[in-house]
Amino acid sequence: MIAKIGRGSNLYGALAYNQLKVEKENGQILFTNRIIETPNAQYSVAQLVQSFEPYLIANRNTEKPILHISLNPDPKDNVSDEKFKLMAQEYMQELGYGEQPFVVFKHTDIGRTHIHIVSVCVDEEGKKISDKFEKRRSMNVCRELENKYGLISPTEKGHLQNEKIFRPVNYQTGDIKSQIASVVRYLPKYYRFQTLGEYNALLSLFKITTEKIEGELQGKIKQGLLYFPLNEKGEKAGHPLKASLFGKNAGIPALEGHFEESKEALKNHTAKLIIKASIETAFQSTNDEKNFKKQLAEQGVNVIVRRNDAGRIYGITFVDHNSRTVWNGSRLGKELSANTFNDYWNHIIKPEIKRLKEPHPKISQHNAMKDLPAEKPHELFDFLNKEVPASSTNETSIMESFGGLLPEAQGEDYEEQDFTNKMKKKRRRKRGQ
Repeated sequence: MIAKIGRGSNLYGALAYNQLKVEKENGQILFTNRIIETPNAQYSVAQLVQSFEPYLIANRNTEKPILHISLNPDPKDNVSDEKFKLMAQEYMQELGYGEQPFVVFKHTDIGRTHIHIVSVCVDEEGKKISDKFEKRRSMNVCRELENKYGLISPTEKGHLQNEKIFRPVNYQTGDIKSQIASVVRYLPKYYRFQTLGEYNALLSLFKITTEKIEGELQGKIKQGLLYFPLNEKGEKAGHPLKASLFGKNAGIPALEGHFEESKEALKNHTAKLIIKASIETAFQSTNDEKNFKKQLAEQGVNVIVRRNDAGRIYGITFVDHNSRTVWNGSRLGKELSANTFNDYWNHIIKPEIKRLKEPHPKISQHNAMKDLPAEKPHELFDFLNKEVPASSTNETSIMESFGGLLPEAQGEDYEEQDFTNKMKKKRRRKRGQ
C-alpha cells in the first residue's frame, strides 16, 4: 500500500473535490472522526467545514494546516469497507492525527479503489502537530498495515524500472533524445487528451513541445512531428528531433488515434464535471493568476496559460492528474475560455460564473506577473509510475502491480534522502529570508 501526504491551505477545495465524487456516485464517505453528526448521516461541504473551523481559527502560524492524505492498496488487493475504515483509523493514530477531526472518502472512479482522508495538522490550541520524519513513519505504518491485513507490498525493483520516466527535460545536461523519449513514449498510455494543443500543454510541463510539419515526397504530401526541448522561459532550446526516433506512439497516426479514443472515452466522463467545479471554485475565490494556479495545484491540477507577445491570453488548458485528463478551457464551457481569464487577469473584468453557493475564502489581489510560478509537473505526476494506464483495463499490467502514488512507493533509502534534502532546502530558504 502506498500513502501520499499533501498539505495545503484550502479546506473547502479539498472537501469539495472529494464530496463531488460522492455526489456523482464515484465515491462515498466511509468514516468520520470528531465530525458533527447530521440527522441522516449525509453531509454537505459546508456542514463538514464546521467541524474544522475551531482548529483553523485557533491556528497560530501554520501556513498549510490542511491535510489531504491518500491511501492506495495494490489494484489486486480486495479491501472491504470495514478494512478501509480500520486502516484509516490506525494510520491516522500512528502518525499522530488520531484525535483530529477527519473524514475518510472512498474513491471508485479510476478502476483502483482507494481512500482519501481530509484533516487538519493543528490541534485545538492551534499548535502544529509534529511531522518530524513523517514520510519515513508513514512508510513504516504502511508496511505494518500490509502485514496485518494481508496486502501486497510495492517492490524496490518496480521503482527502479520506472524511476527515470516522466522527468522534465534539462537541455543543458545532454542526452536530449533519451530524456524526451522517457516522456513521449509513455505519456499517451496514461493521459487522455483530444487535440495536439492539449498534448502540447501536457508536454510543456516537461519542457517539451512538438510541431506538425508537412512536405512533399515523391509527389505525395507527407506529415510528421518534430519534438523540441524547451528552456526555463518556454523557448526552444535545441535541435528538433523527428517523432520516428521515439517509436510509433510519438507520431501523428498514433496520436490522432489517441485523440479519437479520448473523445469517445470523455464524452460522458464525470471528470469533466469534477474539474469544472474545481476551476469555478478557484475562479470565484481568487483574484489573480498566481493564487488561482496555487489553489488548483493543491487539488492536483496544473494550469497552462498561453500568451502572445502583447501579453494577451489566447489559450488556457487544465491538466487534471486525479483523473489523468487534459482539458482546453473552452471545452469545459464558454465561461472558462481564454477570453474569460484574459478579461479578468489583464483588465480586471470578472464575469460571473454560476456554481454551487458555498462560502469561498478571500484571497488578496496580487497581479505582479514576475511572481507567477514556473510551470512544472505537479507532484501528482508521480501517479504515473505506479497507477493504471488511462487506456488500459488489463489488471495484470506491470504498472498496476505497484498501484499507488510515488514518492512513497520509492525505496526507504531514497525516501529518507529525499526527505533530508527537502528539509535542507527549507532551512536554506528560511535563512535567506
